[in-house]
Amino acid sequence: QVQLVESGGGLVQAGGSLRPSCAASGRTFSRYVMGWFRQAPGKEREFVAAISWSGGSTYYADSVKGRFTISRDNAKNTVYLQMNSLKPEDTAVYYCAAGITPAGHVEGAGSYAYWGQGTQVTVSS
Repeated sequence: QVQLVESGGGLVQAGGSLRPSCAASGRTFSRYVMGWFRQAPGKEREFVAAISWSGGSTYYADSVKGRFTISRDNAKNTVYLQMNSLKPEDTAVYYCAAGITPAGHVEGAGSYAYWGQGTQVTVSS
């Protein structure tokens, strides 16, 4: 069992940066692929980024590639999402997720067994 708690969302102007983090409970954190998803009002939840258990492989949605960076610290049971050059269309609730997920399936929400409660990110124009 893994419990995930996100923090670090907030309100920022367009062009600014935020760094949400996700703290995981349990001693098996390093076994899991970690992902970030987001959901804007009236839209479906969408994949943002994922990172392999070792941190050696990262995956990004085209919409955030070059602006967002996912990283993890297995010693601290924490995964981060550095978000730079934020745009109003990045406004959403951001969720972290954990799963035993094959590399070819990291973009699917159904591949993740555990989810956090979400943190709101609002980007003003």
